[in-house]
Amino acid sequence: MDNDYRNDNIYEGEPVYGSGGPSPQRDGNRKKSVFIAVGLVLAMLMGFLGSVIGNAVTGNGHTTMLEGNRPSSVIDLATVDTSKLMTASEVYAANVNSTVGITTSVTTNFWGFQTTSAASGSGFILTADGYILTNFHVIESSSSISVTLYDGTSYDAVLVGYDESNDIAVLKIDASDLSPVVLGDSDNLNVGDDVIAIGNPLGELTFSLTAGAVSALDREITLSSGVMMNLIQTDCAINSGNSGGALFNLYGEVIGITNAKYSSSGTEASIDNIGFAIPINHIRSIVDSIIEKGYISKPYIGVSVGDVSEETMGYGLPAGAAVKSVVEDSPAEKAGIKVNDIITAVNGNEITGRSELSETISSCAVGDKLTLTVYRQGETLSIDVTVGEQTKSALESDNSGSQSNQQQGGSISDFFGFMR
Repeated sequence: MDNDYRNDNIYEGEPVYGSGGPSPQRDGNRKKSVFIAVGLVLAMLMGFLGSVIGNAVTGNGHTTMLEGNRPSSVIDLATVDTSKLMTASEVYAANVNSTVGITTSVTTNFWGFQTTSAASGSGFILTADGYILTNFHVIESSSSISVTLYDGTSYDAVLVGYDESNDIAVLKIDASDLSPVVLGDSDNLNVGDDVIAIGNPLGELTFSLTAGAVSALDREITLSSGVMMNLIQTDCAINSGNSGGALFNLYGEVIGITNAKYSSSGTEASIDNIGFAIPINHIRSIVDSIIEKGYISKPYIGVSVGDVSEETMGYGLPAGAAVKSVVEDSPAEKAGIKVNDIITAVNGNEITGRSELSETISSCAVGDKLTLTVYRQGETLSIDVTVGEQTKSALESDNSGSQSNQQQGGSISDFFGFMR
């Protein structure tokens, strides 16, 4: 995946007075102009200071503050009966109009020369009025984004927001009466469940279906960008161009977002049928926050943790999430969590490592009360923590993606070779 991020620079040039330099007369005029300008500025400043002093003494005068006023988006949820088990062809027929192809224009600067290339990916329609979900790496560094529907209609898309650490991006097109997908429950998956993916492999074989099964759940992998994620593993064929497309169960519900495949050497050809998808439950609240609030809101307690090694457990320490650092003024610090504490349970539910703690915190709402069971120097303590809110701009590059994941996670594993 390409991880370059576009920066726009504005350069302010110096005035040019001609090849022979400024003439004495012109130079004198410049000095006079500068002097007059400075005099005017000083006069204005004196007037302003006099006004400020007068207002401070007399208490008279008026001042104005500007307050923004923009319409906010509100997401209304509607339930759909998805109790009927369908065939793969029925799932395809019900959802192909909800699938989109995404084409981006990427401008790259090579030694001062700019070149523009196109990249392709997939996405799916979230709402009838044009919100679309895809992967962040599909639209990363793009100067323009185009969305194409199954009927061939194309729209220019606006990037509403993204979360680099979760590899998702929300787009908006100016359209109505679209066919949105139905979101399912990725926590209700089992290894062996049948799933299908719909997307645009290679950017050419548009609206293709591939079928397979859930190969593994909560597979901890690291993308080539260095971001660590817990993903659904599937043997559906996932190739370049599939990224951002939906992974469906056979009830026609989206339970994941295809975003990666595994390879042994940074190429795609050597290993088949090991693909990955982001569980939909992991990013639902983030997507809602981007659309409704315009920023990313995540629950957090403010600890960086790691797994307790088997060697360490051999000395009598329990399994759990070992606290490596505590964020200053965070909910964890206020509750009394300390470095080297081992969190062994949350609300009575056993925690065997950092992944379980991360998932537990991520599933909480801001303000939830948690009771942590903590092992500290031979004692077992019960500590109550109130889940806090961590916010950031939805249009701001996250240059510490792996660090943000390690806030409630830990080390990075050795996977590589994930493609757009």
